[in-house]
Amino acid sequence: MKNVTFSIFLSAIPFIVSAQVHTPDTVEVNLARTSKIVFTMQDSNDLWQLKHYDFQALFDDILTKLEKHDTSAVNPSAERAEAPEEPEQKEMKERPSYKDYEDEDSDDDDESKDFWQPHYPSSRQFFNMDFGINDYAEDPNSPDVGQPFYTVHPWGSWTIAMNAVNRTRFSDHFSLEGSLGVSWYNFKFEADNTLINQTPTGVEFIPDPRPLYFTKSKLTASYLNVSLVPVFNTGHNNNDEHWHHWHNSEFRIGLGPYVGYRLASHSKQQYEVEGDKQVEKDHDDFYLNDLRYGLRLQLGVHGADFFINYDLNSLFTKNDGPELHPYSFGFIF
Repeated sequence: MKNVTFSIFLSAIPFIVSAQVHTPDTVEVNLARTSKIVFTMQDSNDLWQLKHYDFQALFDDILTKLEKHDTSAVNPSAERAEAPEEPEQKEMKERPSYKDYEDEDSDDDDESKDFWQPHYPSSRQFFNMDFGINDYAEDPNSPDVGQPFYTVHPWGSWTIAMNAVNRTRFSDHFSLEGSLGVSWYNFKFEADNTLINQTPTGVEFIPDPRPLYFTKSKLTASYLNVSLVPVFNTGHNNNDEHWHHWHNSEFRIGLGPYVGYRLASHSKQQYEVEGDKQVEKDHDDFYLNDLRYGLRLQLGVHGADFFINYDLNSLFTKNDGPELHPYSFGFIF
């Protein structure tokens, strides 16, 4: 009996004749006249797995092997013919192992779910991209309200951002998303001949006096941004290893602050001369605020995510340009 393994001890449970409990996790079982086993359980959660194991077939196989072992001990030099496999033995070999039962039942048995509960907080890192449309809200008290030469044409005023995101989950329904990225504002003016003129007293938007056929005029600014957005969702953690493991949730919403620092800016005019396209760029600050700050709203429905950004401060420094508050909205990829 010295070679009987721990699995043999488990298999003898259906044949218990008498048992004496020594401790809450140890049972001594007496079998026949001189045999006994000791069954030790370290974790009571193992009980659900033992329910699915075929101890009868395993114990029958063990007894057969022990009989062979005893025969060889009495006459070690005797020739032993290989006994033909009985149907029960063959069936036992074809049955799944303990590990197979564990893998097969873990998804179906409600008790097994306790083994796979997620641990919080947990973090994931990934990249995403914002793509949408820019515009700005005017201060209704500004004397420049309705000034046509800085009116933005929505189609062509694109915003693009590339972000590295760290998502920390604190529960099945709540997470915190911090991001670091670069974004571009592109304001395409309604009037193609708009000229942005930087003067000692401020920036002005005037019609370009040159007799050219203008096809485009715009202002571009790039920013380095950080944001922190708490997100609530109606789904659950499905243990998906990918960043988009909330794709099965019906609804997600988040609102949080962001801050950006201006990296560069330029104006651009495009016109045609005898059918040839000409482009002029003027790299300057145009009294743009170096800092931008505002609120970011994120919305998600199943596999689609959207954003809305609104700058709480003005695009231009105070008294150096019109009071304009940029906003953007679009898709998150």
